[in-house]
Amino acid sequence: MDDAVILRTTAEVVGRVGPAGLTLAVVAREVGMVPATLVQRFGSKRGLLLALAEQSAKDAGALFGRTRSEHEPALEALVTLTVESMAPMASPEMYANHLAFLCIDLTDPQFHQHALAVHQVQGQAVESLLAEAVSTGALRTGTDVVALARSVQAATAGTGLMWALDRQGTLAQRLRQGIDTALSPHLQPPDRSTLEQP
Repeated sequence: MDDAVILRTTAEVVGRVGPAGLTLAVVAREVGMVPATLVQRFGSKRGLLLALAEQSAKDAGALFGRTRSEHEPALEALVTLTVESMAPMASPEMYANHLAFLCIDLTDPQFHQHALAVHQVQGQAVESLLAEAVSTGALRTGTDVVALARSVQAATAGTGLMWALDRQGTLAQRLRQGIDTALSPHLQPPDRSTLEQP
């Protein structure tokens, strides 16, 4: 079985039980293997989780490429990219379990380097889409895309946490609202002359 399948399953198990509740036995059962096989491939539970963290950076880049190819307007691609990147956190409980993994990322140097790589890949993707939106006239000329990208990422993280607490609507709905709010001051106003034509 390909490692990518095992790592996807591992991510799903993390979403259900959190990193503390994950065991090699649970993952092995999910993929139809014996735990010893996972030990041979990854060495330990820590090795498996590190492999998952490393794969996450690659997946973030692949998601950007796929999203960009499937959505023509840059801002539409931005919203889709953000929503899909948070899709594994479809319930507050799953959000909490992934947040527990983030706590490991923030305190363990080996995990941190992979989490930082994911953050940087996502930030570059957001900047790229915002720059494209400026060049096509969807955003105002002169928009500071680096600062706006940070605002979008902060809005994404904050929206997820607020949604997990207040549980109003779906995470996808709230993310779209959060991005709309972050972008609205920078949107190019409509051409009044075009609107006023008979």
